[in-house]
Amino acid sequence: MAKVLVPLADGCEELEAVTIIDLLRRADIEVVSAGLQAGVIRASRGVQLVPDVTLDVALQDDYDMVVLPGGMPGAANLKADARILALLEKMAAAGKYTAAICAAPMVLAEAGVLEGKQAAAYPGFLDDRPGVVVSTAAVVQDGKVLTSRGPGTAMEFALALVETLMGAARRQQVEAALLRP
Repeated sequence: MAKVLVPLADGCEELEAVTIIDLLRRADIEVVSAGLQAGVIRASRGVQLVPDVTLDVALQDDYDMVVLPGGMPGAANLKADARILALLEKMAAAGKYTAAICAAPMVLAEAGVLEGKQAAAYPGFLDDRPGVVVSTAAVVQDGKVLTSRGPGTAMEFALALVETLMGAARRQQVEAALLRP
């Protein structure tokens, strides 16, 4: 079974975080949500999220993918955390998947994961990054890196993550149960 880490920082975009966690779990992917610190995470619109564990506990395990929800100042909080940057570098060096949505692709860029890659992000968050080809596609996969634009693309992004880890048939099963138009 695939195992995915979703780090949660204060100020994250709740729609993205919950959609990612929910759809991956619907696909029977093991998801660990980890707070940068102990306790409740207050998301960008005031929704309170309760992570499964702290990041320090989560880092004691291995993952097939790390997915960063966006939102501000959540993405800035992820970018400022040396543990997150080290984890992304480690995942990329091991040939494992890294993914981010909205403002969070800037964290992948900070960790060097987007160098020479095509990526999507919320407008303006990758514009000053040399070596990154910015796309306006809803979801972009370039090798082992997946990125997406924002809250409105969260479901498409999460379904792409399911397909990447579990295949097209599993994505279709999950998507059919959602009754998407």
